[in-house]
Amino acid sequence: MIRGLYTAVSGLITQEAKQDVITNNMANVNTVGFKGDNLAVKKFDDVLISNYDKVLGGKNVRNDIGSLSMGSRIDEVNTDFTAGMIQETDKWTDFAIEGQGFFTVLRNDGISSKEMYTRDGHFHVNGAGFLVNDSGDNVLGKNLATGKNEPIYVGKGKANSDNEGNLSIDGNAKYKLATVDFEDYKSLKKVGDNLYEGTNPIDTGNVTVKQNALEKANVNVINEMVNMMSVMRTFETNQKVVQAMDETLGKAVNEVGTVR
Repeated sequence: MIRGLYTAVSGLITQEAKQDVITNNMANVNTVGFKGDNLAVKKFDDVLISNYDKVLGGKNVRNDIGSLSMGSRIDEVNTDFTAGMIQETDKWTDFAIEGQGFFTVLRNDGISSKEMYTRDGHFHVNGAGFLVNDSGDNVLGKNLATGKNEPIYVGKGKANSDNEGNLSIDGNAKYKLATVDFEDYKSLKKVGDNLYEGTNPIDTGNVTVKQNALEKANVNVINEMVNMMSVMRTFETNQKVVQAMDETLGKAVNEVGTVR
């Protein structure tokens, strides 16, 4: 009975975690370049149940009854990196990547600087004349004169991009957007602000960039609502099992063996 209670409760914990992931996906349905998450679940190892009620030759011997599932547990959270729809805009500071690839930004926390990656191309020019994202992180580009990655300085000018991410500022070719890709997307980790950390980025020139466009989130609201309803019903089922076991245990404690 107690083992069954643990099994049902593990299901409650798993469904609650699923609900958190689905809620986060739905909350970011309008976030530029957002990639939805999926929760992978696997079961605990089964436990062999046995007793010594079987008697052979006047001795109690082990009698295997069968296996008991110990419920489910959270395995990992996987991010779906399929591309979202490209939506045209009227802002030259908006960029979108068609297919695979990521923009590179430089985050400075006041102590050190670190390169991070994003699909969110909703950029703007800050007061110092640099191209930045919504969090104020500098967008990096390869300086065509030096070949080094550095923050893109626009000043009071305007940049125009071709499909390969080459930027011309006021008609002069200055930068190429620093775009990268990864062989293994499982190495990417969400760190907030629609940014990722990753190991072994590949500096690729095969990324297709569109200016005056943004990539929408790849979250399907209808699917997420269906998943939410399924999770809620599964949670309620486990909840009823826990309640039934609790009532049975209560009767066993309070009524069984009572002198009448």
